[in-house]
Parts: sequence; C-alpha cells; structure tokens
Amino acid sequence: MSNEEASYRLRLAEGFLGEARHNRQYQLWRSCVDNSQLAAEHAAKAILGLLGPVGRTHDPGAALLDALDKQRFAEEIEDLVRRIAQCARTLGPQIHVQSDYGDEATRRTPWELFDQASAAQALALAEEAVALAKQVIEGGPRP
Repeated sequence: MSNEEASYRLRLAEGFLGEARHNRQYQLWRSCVDNSQLAAEHAAKAILGLLGPVGRTHDPGAALLDALDKQRFAEEIEDLVRRIAQCARTLGPQIHVQSDYGDEATRRTPWELFDQASAAQALALAEEAVALAKQVIEGGPRP
C-alpha cells in the first residue's frame, strides 16, 4: 500500500476541486466542468494509490471497478470505493475530451457544451468523490 502515492493524488484532487469551486463562483462553466473532472479523476487515482503506483489514465474508475472485482479492497470500504469509481466514470474520458476540445462532430466548442446546470452536476460529483476518497485515505480502513 502506498500512502505517499494516495496522499499526493488526494492533494491533486483537492486542488482541482478548489479551482472548480472558484470557477463556479465566477460562472466559468467549462472550466468548472474541466476541473471537476480532474478532481474526480484524481480522487479515484488516490484510492488506486493505496494499491500501488498509478498509471496514466483518464478512466481510473474502470481500474477501481476491476480492483473491486478482484477483491483488492477491504469489505468495509468496498461501497465507498464503488461510489468513487462511479463518480469518476461519470466524469470520465468523454467529459475530459469535451471540456478541452468540444464536440468536433457537431462543431460545438467546450463553452457551448457546458452551462450552469452541467457545471453544478459535475461539481457535485467531484465534491462527493473527493470527500469519499478523503474518508477512505485519512479515516477509513485500508485495503
């Protein structure tokens, strides 16, 4: 188990979450979604960090679900880990690409894709993922 890796990833998640909150305050919807996506991604990577080194991916939720299938986590935290994985999957690679590149098929820019409602939804998922990751890493039982 790598507490150093997990702590580093959690700090990244908290930093991006802080930026997402700031973006919401200033009505920067695309940036709020982008930073929320990164916060949820790093929250999931923080949990993966408990198992060892974390590879480069924008879909760590899939890796968490795989680790759950292989029973790599203590039963007491499986539900928390599963929910973090769900948040990360919802804000996964598609959102990452859309928040940076838009929708090339419809020629819609990222600023046209995301509004206040989508930013609020993304931020809520990021808030949940980071809070759960913090609970697992700082207070919960270990894998």
